[in-house]
Amino acid sequence: MIGLCAAVFFTTYDFRADRGVYQVQATKKDELQQQNQEDQDRLDDIDDQVNELEEEQGGIDAEIQALSNEIAELMASISLLEEEIEVKKAQIEQAKSDLTEAQKIEREQYEAMKVRVKAMYESGETSFLDIFFSASSMQDMLNKADYVEKMHEYDRKMLTNYKIARQNVEDLKENLEIEEAELEEAQEGLQEEMDSVEEARTELQAISDDYAVQISKAKQQAEIYKSQIKQRNAQIKQIEAEEERKRKEEEERRRKEEEERKRKEEEERKRQEEEAEKNNSSNASSASDTNNNSTTATDKPAATASVDTSAINAASGSAKGKEIAIYACGFVGNPYVAGGTSLTNGADCSGFTQSVFKAFGYSLPRNSTSQRSVGREVSYAEAEPGDIICYPGHVAIYIGNGKIVHASSAKTGIKISNALYRDILCVRRIV
Repeated sequence: MIGLCAAVFFTTYDFRADRGVYQVQATKKDELQQQNQEDQDRLDDIDDQVNELEEEQGGIDAEIQALSNEIAELMASISLLEEEIEVKKAQIEQAKSDLTEAQKIEREQYEAMKVRVKAMYESGETSFLDIFFSASSMQDMLNKADYVEKMHEYDRKMLTNYKIARQNVEDLKENLEIEEAELEEAQEGLQEEMDSVEEARTELQAISDDYAVQISKAKQQAEIYKSQIKQRNAQIKQIEAEEERKRKEEEERRRKEEEERKRKEEEERKRQEEEAEKNNSSNASSASDTNNNSTTATDKPAATASVDTSAINAASGSAKGKEIAIYACGFVGNPYVAGGTSLTNGADCSGFTQSVFKAFGYSLPRNSTSQRSVGREVSYAEAEPGDIICYPGHVAIYIGNGKIVHASSAKTGIKISNALYRDILCVRRIV
């Protein structure tokens, strides 16, 4: 008993120490999981921000593209205007050249006319007289006078025509210059518009670049959170692996302690049985001798009349419980077989109780530990025939008058014993 108590003491000590380790690990694990959750929440927020920034950046990029298209159209228009201006300049240069030529011809014609007029009119009437007197006939005179008149008329007409041509050239040059000025003005207007659009595009590009920077920073921060979560997950995995290792160690330790406890309980039970055997040798021998010849090949009571059932009938309790107790006593003397459930060929303690109650339509668990929970619990003082008496690692059927019937051991088989031969854990009533 001292050894058993010592084993229990050290078991409790180790368990508390291990539980302290478990608690520390569990706390660390909870902290890591909490930090992971916080970082995951931040990561979700960053993802939302990135999505919003990318959506806004997409809208701005679309505006930039539209402005770029508009700039391209303006540049095309300016290019066309430049071509038209070059054409106008060429036309103006040609008009200037034509004007210069017309002015030159006009001056030449004017100078020639002045020479003729001067030659003809500077002499006054003498010249006309020369024409008269120099004429050979009247007809010749008229012809010469007509010739002179036609020459004057021709000069005047030519001079007028050259003036008109010169004026036309001057008008054309002026109109071309006006058109050139208008084209240049239109070009300046388009250039100003393009500069304005370019400025707007530059501003939008700056905003887009700023969004790109923000998105890049957010993604970098997201990678940091992901890395932290990954590291913590690795730590959590290590903790879980350590917990699993310690759990298996704890299970192995408990299994060994349970085996040691059972071994010591078995030793103690055997010792108490031996003492009980000495105290009840006459009753046990009588019961054993009476039933040794009653073994049959079936699970039927061999010779219930050889067992004194008067104490069972005299005890208080239900008729069904007494019937079960009397039935169980009919197998006294049959063998004990570890793991067995046969009332005639051999059963262990829980197999014996299970098979007895099965004969009356009750289903009990297979092992003694589970049978501690069947039915309802009553005190030993209230025990009646047919109740199950539960001991550490053992069960029996109460038959009244402080006695039990049970599959005791491989040495003694199914027998009747004193109910208090061991410490009772509980009493369970099925019927």
